Amino acid sequence: QVQLVQSGGGLVQTGGSLGLSCATSGRPYVWNAQAWFRRAPGKQRELVAAIDWRDGATWYLGSVKGRFTISRDNAKNTGYLQLKSLKPDDTAVYYCAGSNFFGATTEADYPVWGQGTLVTVSS
Repeated sequence: QVQLVQSGGGLVQTGGSLGLSCATSGRPYVWNAQAWFRRAPGKQRELVAAIDWRDGATWYLGSVKGRFTISRDNAKNTGYLQLKSLKPDDTAVYYCAGSNFFGATTEADYPVWGQGTLVTVSS
C-alpha cells in the first residue's frame, strides 16, 4: 500500500513562514486529491486545504485563505503546503491525506494519511 511521508514543519515566530511536503516515497500518487488537516491542542482535527491532483483546483479554510498555499508536483508525486504570515492559532499537528474525492470534508473519505508534523508558532 502506498504511504504518505511528511517532512517540514518546526518552530517559527509570529509572521513567519514554513513549508510542508507530503510524498509517496517514489511511488505514483494514485488518488484524485490531497488535503491537509490540522489538529490544534484541545481541538478536533480540521480540514485546512485541498487540491485536485488532476487539474490543480484548490480549496482553503477561510481562516487560512491568502496565507496558505497548497500545490502539487505530479512528476515528483509530492504535495506541498506553504504557510505564511503564521499566527499562534496556527499551532497544530498538520497531516496530509489522500482521497479519491476532491472536496471531501470528512476524515472517513481519506483512506491514507501522513504521519503528522508539528508546527509551532510562537508569539
